[in-house]
Amino acid sequence: MPNNLASALVYIINAVSSIVLLVLLLRLILPFLRADFRNPIAQGILRITSPIVIPVRRVLPSFGRLDTATILIAFAIQMLTIWLMLRIFGSSAPLGVMAFAAVIKLLVLTVNLFIYAIIIRIVLSWIARGQYSPVTAIVSTITEPVLRPFRRIIPPLGGFDISPVFAVILLTACTIVISGFLPFSI
Repeated sequence: MPNNLASALVYIINAVSSIVLLVLLLRLILPFLRADFRNPIAQGILRITSPIVIPVRRVLPSFGRLDTATILIAFAIQMLTIWLMLRIFGSSAPLGVMAFAAVIKLLVLTVNLFIYAIIIRIVLSWIARGQYSPVTAIVSTITEPVLRPFRRIIPPLGGFDISPVFAVILLTACTIVISGFLPFSI
């Protein structure tokens, strides 16, 4: 397969799996953040992911708020994605190395989820300041625990809350550090 075709195929596989994994990760973290599941966005996330999570949950029960079925499915999807990408480029890796890479990629994607939510919150604060919508409610639920410590340290400057900028800088640095543990680049 030509290298540019392989790269395009890997990009498509990675993009689609990242979207699916972000939705699964949202399903995983929203209970920890005590999200309002009457919110239409939260209900949509549950509705979209339930067909694959509920059958696994019958076999693998949750531990308190820790949804082990969602973790297992996200891990399996990430493993499959890594395996497919390696196969497309004609390489392989031991199962343990791929499992370690899957955990690292899921951690990076989880941190990126918070970065994306903070950026969405910034944009929404410019567009729909002070207005309620289901999106702003979910985004606030996701970002508030991350931004709260920064707000304690960094006061607003002239009425502008610049704490999200420093949160994004720190979270991006975290993704760089975590990504450094990847055993191979894909």
